[in-house]
Amino acid sequence: MKKSLFISLLACLLIWLPNLSQAADPAPLKGQWKGMLKVPGGSLELIITIMPLTNGSYYAALDVPKQRVNRMPVEVELKGNDLTLRMEQAGSSFVGKVGQGAATLTGTWKQPGLTAPLVLKRLVVSTPPVAKKARLTPPYREEDVAFMNAAAKLKLAGTLTVPAGPGPFPAVALLSDTGPQDRDAGQQEYRMFGQLADYLTRRGIAVLRFDDRGVGKSGGDYRTATTVDLVGDAQAALTFLRSRDLIDPQHVGLLGHGEGANVALLAAADQHTKTPDFVVSLAGYGLTGRDVLLRQQVEIMRLIGSDAQQVQAAVDLHNRMVEVIRQTPDDTQARAKLAGILRLNNTHIDPVMAKARAIQLTTPWSRYFMDFDPTHKLSDVRCPVLALNGVDDLQVAARTNLSMLSKGLNANRDVTVHKLAGVNHSFQPDMKDWPIVNGQQQPAFSPKALDTIREWVMDRSGQPDAKKLAAHTTFFKRLKPNFAKQPKSQASR
Repeated sequence: MKKSLFISLLACLLIWLPNLSQAADPAPLKGQWKGMLKVPGGSLELIITIMPLTNGSYYAALDVPKQRVNRMPVEVELKGNDLTLRMEQAGSSFVGKVGQGAATLTGTWKQPGLTAPLVLKRLVVSTPPVAKKARLTPPYREEDVAFMNAAAKLKLAGTLTVPAGPGPFPAVALLSDTGPQDRDAGQQEYRMFGQLADYLTRRGIAVLRFDDRGVGKSGGDYRTATTVDLVGDAQAALTFLRSRDLIDPQHVGLLGHGEGANVALLAAADQHTKTPDFVVSLAGYGLTGRDVLLRQQVEIMRLIGSDAQQVQAAVDLHNRMVEVIRQTPDDTQARAKLAGILRLNNTHIDPVMAKARAIQLTTPWSRYFMDFDPTHKLSDVRCPVLALNGVDDLQVAARTNLSMLSKGLNANRDVTVHKLAGVNHSFQPDMKDWPIVNGQQQPAFSPKALDTIREWVMDRSGQPDAKKLAAHTTFFKRLKPNFAKQPKSQASR
């Protein structure tokens, strides 16, 4: 069992790489699909998110909440009604059919040591009428907006939320993690950026969140964008916010999650344009791209019980493939070499699949990421930085990555670093701490993280924190009757 899964893990090396398989008609699969997989001793809830891109391809990811698996890459292949989903990172696959008016995916799930029937049903997120009505009239201004990345000749679309009142307000633009995501950074019922924007805007901070390239109403092609290309999108967001009447142009920052955090820091280090006034880094990484991929690969193998010899073999293969990519600039030659290595180490892999893997490993994003060193330009970051990482994050280890970021930002006089206990990569607290809505627990952004972000931004905006101001007002109201009862001589002392 371990050997079979080990072979599959060796073949993939695609952690966090966008899965962009071609599809003839992407529309029927759009959405989130949930099913219960029977395993020895119980069952596991599987949730697969499938997002069609503007070029007719897919981005897909697997979540297994019980095992705290988050955004595991999924490759999608659709031929007519025949569907194949491959999760090479877990050595798993699903082969079945799209049925019942594209409402179900029925087939067989296979993983080492287990073959079982599985039905995935389209997840419909229903909102009670009362909640929907309240959502349509939030206590702040909300507007669909569009802005240009002039250098890339690209239009981006998003949502701007501005607090009630005359302003001007501090503002922040949100930058998403790896993979094409919509403006809410949605994962099942969890709308990470939607929740974050609502919380901050209610408390005096304007928020811009926007669809990634090629997603929703934004133009462009996510497949051809590298991390540094996304910096241009972040800079365009800053320029747009500073042009708005109700925004304080001296207090406009970037808040990034995962890769978005490193995009924000790169924008802050760019001395050729106006930089953000502050940066909030959520789950940003301090290791090089190739080390991030390797450490995640090793962590997964340890979780499935691989021995030291198997782990070392995976490390050796990873390093070998990285060197091929780095030393072979010609894509055709690199892909031929990589496909050969993949087939040599996994005799069961289909030649077409090996070629597809090789293509993914040599995309512009992959080539850039393999050599990307997030600490390289950190010494040029002069604006205040808040770096938060979750201790329970299995994708970006808090201790190692925060240590590297802190070292790189050593010359910066205003850097705040926190490790948050009980917080995962999506900045959710432990499931037992999720709020209960309509009798069911709902995923939520960590309250501690929210408070930390709000207080830190407000402290650097020069404006009073609404929550603190309310607390002080209440305190003095309670004191007033006591002063009134005291003799004048005593009250004046």
